[in-house]
Amino acid sequence: MSDEKTIRPYGLWPSPISASSLAGRPRLEDVQWTPDGNALVWLENRGGQGQLLYQPLDEARRDLLVDQNAHGGVGYGGGEFGLSRSAVYFAERSGALYRRDLNNGQSYPLTPVFGGLASPKVSPDGRWVVYVHSDGSQDVLALVDAEGKDWPVKLVSGADFYMQPAWSPSGAELAWVEWNHPNMPWDATRLKLGKLSGSPPRLESARLIASEHGETVTQPQFSPDGHSLSYIINRGEREALEVLDLRSGQRATWLAGEFDLSVPAWVQGQHSYGWSPFGNQIFILRNSAGKAELCAVNASGTCQLIPTEPYTWLEQLSVSPAADELALIASSPKLPTQIIRWDSHRWRTVAYSDTGDLQLGDLPDPQPVEWESLDGQKVYGLYASPANSQYTGQGAPPLIVSIHGGPTSQSKQDFPREAHYFTSRGYAWLEVNYRGSCGYGRSYRDALLGQWGKLDTEDAVSGAQAMAARGLADGDHMAIFGGSAGGFTVLNALAQFPGVFKAGVALYPVSNLFTLGLETHKFEQHYDQNLIGKLPEAADVYRERSPLFQAAEIKDALAIFHGRDDRAVPLNQSEAIVERLIANRVPHLFHVYEGEGHGFRKPESLNDLYPRIERFFLEHVVF
Repeated sequence: MSDEKTIRPYGLWPSPISASSLAGRPRLEDVQWTPDGNALVWLENRGGQGQLLYQPLDEARRDLLVDQNAHGGVGYGGGEFGLSRSAVYFAERSGALYRRDLNNGQSYPLTPVFGGLASPKVSPDGRWVVYVHSDGSQDVLALVDAEGKDWPVKLVSGADFYMQPAWSPSGAELAWVEWNHPNMPWDATRLKLGKLSGSPPRLESARLIASEHGETVTQPQFSPDGHSLSYIINRGEREALEVLDLRSGQRATWLAGEFDLSVPAWVQGQHSYGWSPFGNQIFILRNSAGKAELCAVNASGTCQLIPTEPYTWLEQLSVSPAADELALIASSPKLPTQIIRWDSHRWRTVAYSDTGDLQLGDLPDPQPVEWESLDGQKVYGLYASPANSQYTGQGAPPLIVSIHGGPTSQSKQDFPREAHYFTSRGYAWLEVNYRGSCGYGRSYRDALLGQWGKLDTEDAVSGAQAMAARGLADGDHMAIFGGSAGGFTVLNALAQFPGVFKAGVALYPVSNLFTLGLETHKFEQHYDQNLIGKLPEAADVYRERSPLFQAAEIKDALAIFHGRDDRAVPLNQSEAIVERLIANRVPHLFHVYEGEGHGFRKPESLNDLYPRIERFFLEHVVF
């Protein structure tokens, strides 16, 4: 049997990767050990339906939910569930907190349907559950008894936002992270430690543990003996793992270096480290330039790397409370997302997001790339060549420049299904980690402050031009693609640099910065103050950076897709610029997905979306 590939024009390759293969796969979003260390519970998102799965060690797994949908209801979600020895407590999409016994019984609500909640944490004695609650205007830490016999009460209030509550082993103390507008949780937060008393517990006093102006702190955890409190803090260019001795007040840095120890807290419930149950070491994930590693650290500063090859991205690390056993979510560009378990110095796969039926030849191998921005600064990205086990092309391929959202986020060396869809059809793919992205140090991330709409746009354009200059892309056949903040960059690239790209695709994009802060959800209401400036002083900048007011400069074809129920970037952001496209007779495509919010989840939406984009690229980029 011949291994010779058939030569066919780029963009016209038959692909084994269908839209349904993207739409029909579950997303693995969290994994946790039960408090006795005898089982794992994890969350799978199945087409917008959050299902919890339970698997005792070496036994068969089973679904826990029948009619409920586990979904974090604060901000962008996350923090869907917490565990006691016998039950799982989860945020239901309706806004109620539910309990479900692990071994038998049905799910039942502990709280009424009201607002949204996240991050339920069960007290060590199993009697109480603390959680983050938001009604859309006020956020609090709330408390309810674990049986749901009494009404929930406010435990902590006063700050604009809360996340990551953590009980001490005795149950007498509670740590949490809080912050206020106009900051985001990666700008400036505070770590508080409160003393509790009474039954039900009430907050007796609280003191500031860490963080002042311009510092961020995240993920507080108590040591198993309760004598120490650990957290990740960023006081300068990079994060550090710090441990506070609660008896002496002494602080010690256990890990710091040229890497990050967390990712920006866009969602609740992130956990990138955990204490050994013996209290002698901490297992922690570190990442740089989109690649993650796992290591064990101790008080002396010793860092022992734990092999995780061939995985290149790791997240949601959970440490067993009973032994030095680990569970986490892992992936690589050629390995679908999996839940893996470290047991006796080897990894076992617990769950897959994909069946692994794709050939390696159909999957690209993205490589880190660097280039010089238009103003002479270094910019980073990941470049993937077209990949198909049956077909090849001649010359330089058409290029899709992909822009991540946030903008405080990053493109990682994980399993990029979206990229696979297009590279298997004969497109090259460039992920741009423009200035403002995380993973390259705080200075690189903060370079976008006051410059959003300018530097991200310029970095996308310079990246495309650099790939063309290196022969990695056909400069006459390039497109730009992005969602949310990435969609904002798409619109600005077409307006500020007409002709560089033959087409753009924007998913739920921002087009009018003036109205965004008034219409978006609470979490991002003041985000633009740091990224753009304060109004009315910066009104001219808002107008200059808003694609809506530069729409007359857009000449290249543009496709826009939006969800009817989007609360983060309302539908009118797309509708307004589409009106300008119609008036200016710009070739365009506009489609609204019913029942979708900020990000498309439904299989029927994704099955419709990707063939539409493929046809759009064929018409405007390939031909």
